[in-house]
Amino acid sequence: MQWIKITPTSSIPLREGRPVTIAGRDIAIFHLPTGFMAIENACPHSGGPLCDGITSGTKVACPLHGWKICLETGKVERPNVDASVQTYPVRVHDGIIELNIAPALAARELKECAA
Repeated sequence: MQWIKITPTSSIPLREGRPVTIAGRDIAIFHLPTGFMAIENACPHSGGPLCDGITSGTKVACPLHGWKICLETGKVERPNVDASVQTYPVRVHDGIIELNIAPALAARELKECAA
């Protein structure tokens, strides 16, 4: 896995999200009581910035229309629609948040090859 250093853990306050762009992908990183999670930073409904949403447990509510998205799976939980956003592996190493976007890039390449 290729881990990309993002920012010190102190840069993201507890229960808040911050945006970052890596390899042309807009990603929202969230600081939860249980650790850090990262997802695509665009709500599938109308592209709302998920990094600005309110978190509750491991969920985030889109700030535009309130769609609730699971930060663990990326699945939209409310409303009941078949939609999701990409999730990204996160780890903390020596106080620095690191992301791995390789699995998402590999999945995109597989889809492009199948098309």
